[in-house]
Amino acid sequence: MQTAIMGTGLIGGSFALSLRKFGLSDHILGVDNSAVNCQKALQLGLVDRIVTLEEATAKADLIVLATPADTLPLLAVKTLNKINEKQVVIDMGSIKTELCEVIAQHPQRGRFVATHPMWGTEFSGPEAAVSDGFTNCTVVICNKEESAPDALQFVEQIFKKIGMSIKYMSAEEQDLHSAYISHISHITSFALALTVLEKEREDEHIFDLAGGGFDSTVRLAKSSARTWMPIFMQNKYNVLDVLREHIHQLQVFRKMLERDDEKGLFAAMEKANTIGRFLPRQSIKIQK
Repeated sequence: MQTAIMGTGLIGGSFALSLRKFGLSDHILGVDNSAVNCQKALQLGLVDRIVTLEEATAKADLIVLATPADTLPLLAVKTLNKINEKQVVIDMGSIKTELCEVIAQHPQRGRFVATHPMWGTEFSGPEAAVSDGFTNCTVVICNKEESAPDALQFVEQIFKKIGMSIKYMSAEEQDLHSAYISHISHITSFALALTVLEKEREDEHIFDLAGGGFDSTVRLAKSSARTWMPIFMQNKYNVLDVLREHIHQLQVFRKMLERDDEKGLFAAMEKANTIGRFLPRQSIKIQK
């Protein structure tokens, strides 16, 4: 199988390494607007050759779109315009509703499988790619009924072979759930980082006291703004809904502290502890 990876950063690069690790692709082509990324992807062995979009769509059996969320709808249309009935296209974006709406009436819609591997780190670029990132994670396949059966089966087999479990959702469901389990975490981390940076202007020693708890909480604030700004904007209404509930919970905590409500605080924290039933320590994975 010959694969084309459009976007050779963290996600595209890691997927390329996974394909190599499990022997699923004989030759990997890279497409990237960044000359720096192209050079690094070659040096790191993520891809075998850098090509144009035209060459990628002419030669690849599998075409992987792993570019920022705001570029995916147009890129998907351009790619579908060029492929034949045997090629398969997937995307790895975090937001699906707009993308699926844009390509819904395309004559080659059946050759497209909308996927969201639920994995990522705070790092970006080809040098952030890792070969086992997707293993033991979940991938969401959206609107599977709009994909041709052979294309869907082809993609399912690839994800299963690299060690991923598969969930099926509508594009709208996926975007809503992603807002709850991923996007709000990033917004919270960005906001906390800004809060602490503001405090640091007054107290130069604040980072001297930072430990593991702080680092793990604010880690996502190191994530690329180029990646996350379009995700927040494309999923704005779901993110705003989750953000309103999150702000409400923060206000509840503040009021309990103001009232010295020890019983209420204890009960709220014990209730929060129950999330451990759904996220056992050994299965926690970084979400993108």
